[in-house]
Order: sequence, then structure tokens, then C-alpha cells
Amino acid sequence: MIIVQTPLRVSFFGGGTDFPSYFTEQGGCVLSTAVDKYIFVTIKSRFDQKLRVGYTRTELVDDLDQIKHELIREALRKTGIRSGVEITTMGDIPSAGSGLGSSSTVTVGALRAMYSYLGENGFSAERLAKEACEIEIDILGKPIGVQDQYIAAFGGFRFMEFGRDGSVTCSKVDLKRDVARHLTESLLLFYTGRTRKSATILDEQKINIKNRLSVLSEMKDIAYQARALLLEGDLDTFGHLLHESWCLKRQLASRISNQSIDQAYEQALAAGATGGKVTGAGGGGFLLLFSPSDRRQAVRAALGDMRELPIGLETDGAKVIFNYRR
Repeated sequence: MIIVQTPLRVSFFGGGTDFPSYFTEQGGCVLSTAVDKYIFVTIKSRFDQKLRVGYTRTELVDDLDQIKHELIREALRKTGIRSGVEITTMGDIPSAGSGLGSSSTVTVGALRAMYSYLGENGFSAERLAKEACEIEIDILGKPIGVQDQYIAAFGGFRFMEFGRDGSVTCSKVDLKRDVARHLTESLLLFYTGRTRKSATILDEQKINIKNRLSVLSEMKDIAYQARALLLEGDLDTFGHLLHESWCLKRQLASRISNQSIDQAYEQALAAGATGGKVTGAGGGGFLLLFSPSDRRQAVRAALGDMRELPIGLETDGAKVIFNYRR
């Protein structure tokens, strides 16, 4: 049996500029970090030649094409495994629609597990990310960007740049220890109580790209500013930039926010938070807030009916944490 642990992520700035249809024309960038909440993928051999997939439901099939879990099905196809295995996925968060990149995390983790099962250990994080993008975007046609696959594969705090030639540069942001600690202490993550199908929002966002070029350009500029602020240790301005970027992001599609999210966000600001955003596509999932340390308790009290998910920064990407072979 092999168990792979793959981190979820929090994206701070630049989300939306990682759509291939945008960055191949305009270039893009994203500032994002892996966090210490995970998706676990297990794989083991079976006595027979059936395929068993366990997640929120259980599938037991004779043929690869019968698998309904499309991410697992296409990862099996990509790696050439067509029979005789059991695969399960388990997560630290709601199974879908969290806004923490869970779908891409599953894809990257599944590929990592399957290649390890096959005894292939010479592959890179870049290969995992590229193949996950191929599965989700090229094969399954999902209206998503490419940041989630890369942060899941590489881990750490990353600044990703997306070139007009289709290239992705995934650079590590080397935070000073006290800055990383201060940042972690300033971040609060609350579950909105609802998940959503991100594809609905992202479809509209993708359609709107040509009419939102100035907004997306400004979001890119803010991402570069935010990286510079982090390296300088200016976290106060970083929090305010989150607010500025969130106001821009809400213009990308009509359902990125809603009345309940807006109300919670305004309550948090009134209690002392300086900025924040809804993670991922929006419309639900988790509300990320940036709060000075002396206002954290006040912000928690203001959002008392929302469940908090404590998070820390994660340095590693997808990795094998258990490998038992008879």
C-alpha cells in the first residue's frame, strides 16, 4: 500500500490570470501558498483484476471506462494502470467546492501515488503539475486555471508566472522566519457553510475575460506589489492589498460573492480585519481574512457562527508518506 499526502492551497493574489485563454495573450501571475491541510490518496493491489475507487461513494468496476470519478479515471489512463488496484481519497475539508484547490490536489496526489505504485521515482513536480493540467483542462475540459496543480505539486510559498508561450515559472518566495510567523498569525480562515460547483462561476469568468482585461491587468500588478511587500516584511500593507484585490475579483463574475458572504466580510472589517477574500472561484467555500494579531479575537467573535479552520504554511508538495510492499 502507498499513501500520498498532497497539500491544499490558499491563493492570495492574481487568481483569474492563470486561465490559459488569458495568459497566452496577456501573461499572468499568482501569489499562492500550500497550507497544512491535505488530501490523502491511497493505492494498493487487488487479488483480482477489478478496479475499486473509494471516495464519498464506492465504485467497483471491471473496466477503466466504467469509473465515474473522472479525475481518478483519467489519472489511471495517463499512468497506464488499467486493472487490479484499489484507490481511495480522503481529505481534511469538505470533499468538493471548498475553494482550496481540492480537485487539482486530488489529481496531483493520484498521479503521484500511481507513479510510485509503478515504481517510477524519477519524475519531477513540474511533470506532475503539467500532467494534472492535461487531465483537467485538455482532456476533461474544465474551465479552470493552472495555479492549483502547480502549488499542489511543488508546495511552499510560491509566485507563479504564466508566459504568453504557455510556460509556467513556479518560484519559491523566501520569507524571513519572523515574516512567515507573523503572516501565519494574521491569517484567519472561516467556512462559509456552503460548497458550490466552481465550474458555474468559472465558466462565466472565462467568458468575461475579454471584457475584464483592465481588471485582470490591475490584479496582476497587485500580485507583484504583494510579493515585494512580503519580501520587505510589510504585512500591514499586504492586508490592505488583499481588500483591494478582492474588490477587483468580484468584478470578474456575478456569483463570486453573495449577500451572506458580503455581510460576513463587512462584519470582519468592522471588527478589525484589514482585508480578505473568498478562496477559489468564490460563491462559497472558505472566507480568508487578514487581521492584526490584536484584533483576531474580535474578528472571531464577529463571525461566531462560522467555523474556523486553523491553517499554517506547508513547505512540501505531493509526497509519499507510507510505502509498504510485500
